[in-house]
Amino acid sequence: MAFIYHPAMVLPSTFVTPILLLLLLLCRLGPYLVAAHSPPGVDCVLFNDEYMTCTWGSRETLAANYSLYYWYEDSLPEVECQQYLQDQGIRVGCHFNESEIIQFRPFHVLLNASLNGKTLPTSRKTMELQNLVKPEAPVNLTVRNMSGNQLELSWTSPYRNAECLEHTVKYKSNKDTRWTEHHVKGDIFSFPSVDYEKYYTFYVRSKINTFCGSTQLWSEWSIPVVWGSNTTSKGMAEEQPHWFWIHTVLIPIASCLLLLILVVLLVRMERVWVILMPQIPNPSKKFDELFTTHNGNFQEWVGVPKDFVESFKPNYSENICYVSELSPRDSYEPFWESSNDSLSVLPGAMAAPREHSPYNSSYLGM
Repeated sequence: MAFIYHPAMVLPSTFVTPILLLLLLLCRLGPYLVAAHSPPGVDCVLFNDEYMTCTWGSRETLAANYSLYYWYEDSLPEVECQQYLQDQGIRVGCHFNESEIIQFRPFHVLLNASLNGKTLPTSRKTMELQNLVKPEAPVNLTVRNMSGNQLELSWTSPYRNAECLEHTVKYKSNKDTRWTEHHVKGDIFSFPSVDYEKYYTFYVRSKINTFCGSTQLWSEWSIPVVWGSNTTSKGMAEEQPHWFWIHTVLIPIASCLLLLILVVLLVRMERVWVILMPQIPNPSKKFDELFTTHNGNFQEWVGVPKDFVESFKPNYSENICYVSELSPRDSYEPFWESSNDSLSVLPGAMAAPREHSPYNSSYLGM
């Protein structure tokens, strides 16, 4: 392939030199133009009245290093920031300690750009620090059961002036699709009615009220607290892992050990065996004196008086009466006298019995 050269394709040197000079000038003055025409803004936040940070951008948006100077109303001269916040060598903010913070006095800041040893003023701002307070998130959220299916949610705040706070409570049940928020002035929230078939998740956040400042800076949402029939779910286990381990591991192990100790004690205790399986008592040990000392005399062993025993014995006697039966042939025949047409029995006829036969039956009467 042949390359065709044409004189019109070559730029004259008179046009190239000015273009190069313009590009070089733009490269050197670009940071100045950026700093002069679009200075970064300064945003300050006072965290829980303990420290404050003022930021003016990030490493990606800043083209030069900046220096911050500040002073309070009627307290000149200005003071440069003592603790810069840097991102890979680029200053992106300033940190203020609690001793450097004064509320309810106008706070002035001046931000300068430093390029090649030269300082170019960029922006100036005045702020009221009491309107820039961002409190820490509430802690120790606690849910209590009240009468009439009512819940009471309480919490504490790390902010030192709790009377300067107002709060927002956010909650949702496991069957709701949207969060419900309530504005609360104190540190107690009453939930009017709950469904025991659901479980609820609660969050709380705080901000400075209108009596102590004018701000829209809310704290972060607190660590949630869960109440309801499914408090041992995954969310609850992640939020309160120590309770999860106590209920699922520690308590069962302790119960098993206690049961094992009780079983060992029961096996080793003779009294328990006697109670559970009583033995039949040996009467010889209980009635040894009856048989050895009193020769089986129960009345004497019991201690019944002799007079009382003698009173039951009979004190009379009966004669023995023998009764015999005579056979008809051995019976006596009476002597009949026919005189005077009358029957008579000779005297003594029945008084002398005959000799008894050995075959006669005899009866013994008492």
